[in-house]
Amino acid sequence: MDQRPLSYKMNDSSTAKQKRLSKRAEQLSPFHVMDILARAKTLSQQGRVIHHLEVGEPDFPTAQCIIDAGIDALKQGKTHYTPALGLPELRQSIADYYLRKFSLTIDPQRIIITPGASGALQLALSCLLDVGDNVLLTDPGYPCNRNIAQVLGAETLSIPVGAQTQYQLTADLVREHWNERTRAAMVASPSNPTGTLLSQPSLIELCQQVTQQGGRLIVDEIYQGLVYDVEDYTALKYSDECFVINSFSKYFGMTGWRLGWMVVPEFYVDAIDRIAQNIFLAPPTMSQYAALTALTAETQIELDQRRDEFKTRRDFLLPALQQLGFKIEVKPQGAFYIYANCEAFTDNSFDWVNRLLEEQGVALTPGIDFGDYRADKYCRFAYTQSVEQLALAVDKIAAFIR
Repeated sequence: MDQRPLSYKMNDSSTAKQKRLSKRAEQLSPFHVMDILARAKTLSQQGRVIHHLEVGEPDFPTAQCIIDAGIDALKQGKTHYTPALGLPELRQSIADYYLRKFSLTIDPQRIIITPGASGALQLALSCLLDVGDNVLLTDPGYPCNRNIAQVLGAETLSIPVGAQTQYQLTADLVREHWNERTRAAMVASPSNPTGTLLSQPSLIELCQQVTQQGGRLIVDEIYQGLVYDVEDYTALKYSDECFVINSFSKYFGMTGWRLGWMVVPEFYVDAIDRIAQNIFLAPPTMSQYAALTALTAETQIELDQRRDEFKTRRDFLLPALQQLGFKIEVKPQGAFYIYANCEAFTDNSFDWVNRLLEEQGVALTPGIDFGDYRADKYCRFAYTQSVEQLALAVDKIAAFIR
């Protein structure tokens, strides 16, 4: 008698069915920068010197006081589930942060703690979009926004934007592209990949236009705090009806702690609570206790010093790239990115970026990661390395293009 497991007896037809992927999984676009990062790490393991200007992760370690707070939480046995919406004391601390920084009074019950800003985006889109609904996005824009919407069975309307609108949506563009199946529009300020900000008058007009259309505006503010030359602000100053997403990853330097938050209209809190219970159960407990220290005024003195260092890096890299022949059509005012036109050197930025990595060991992100609009003419630089490292990278790019 054949004692082999039944799986050995499956015919080819059964095997094919077993390996079937959902259409969502098949159609999900890859994040090309992760392939570039993997290749860069392989080259590094082979002994090559690699300059990482591709991934949007600050090079600074998490501030020691935040690390110590996380360790203390572990030592005190704070390792159990928290409420799905987060620690009440952390929600209150974020409300206090808005009061201290922006003179805004936010009801802590409207503040949702999430597993990273990506978790916040999933919750927002889950409670706003049904299958077949759509959301308006910019092209170029952060790729995971459209991918998460598609995983939920919704659709995205990617609107081409350029330097004339600071690579941002405008009220006129929303009015032009909104249709009977549109439920929301999403913007980012500061934005990825361009580092541009919505002006405060433009944001007010956007809020008014989306509200007039009967939808909701989602504002990604995960680079809030990393703003240069102009006053930092939040969309919450102008509307209680928008969804505002934020994160402890960028300004607070806690990428690996996977913690974010979202401020939502009161009507949606109960629904988001139910969705969060089922998708995430709860945000990471240790990270939440550490975040209490991240939000203190004392910690932010150190974080502001890091912000100033990012500005120094921008002010070095921007003119250096322009001198090489890159066209920087809008000066970034926030985040830590430069979205550069590289058509002086190539009509295929994807191939160009990969050759630059192989030949000179400089890793960048190709424009194709951020959309379709003129993507082959652009690449993104992340100034998340020291000025000394940026200078070495610029020299290698110069050697490559000459």
